[in-house]
Amino acid sequence: MADATLTSKGQITIPVQVRNALGIEAGDRVEFVELSEGQFVIMAATKSIRDLEGLFRGRRSKPVSVEEMNAAISQRASGR
Repeated sequence: MADATLTSKGQITIPVQVRNALGIEAGDRVEFVELSEGQFVIMAATKSIRDLEGLFRGRRSKPVSVEEMNAAISQRASGR
């Protein structure tokens, strides 16, 4: 398990094994996504949303509603 220490300025150094696993380098952005109170996930934010265009084209025959998307996000976040 990797760990880091918070400085008085609120900064941390991300351990090398975590940086490698996320595929991030100096200057890349990361996002902290809250799963539940006091529990966060760190995600690489190095890609533009435009990079995703066409990635899933043809994988689903009917459009997905906002309600279906929210249900899927909730289900995944809760670990079910």
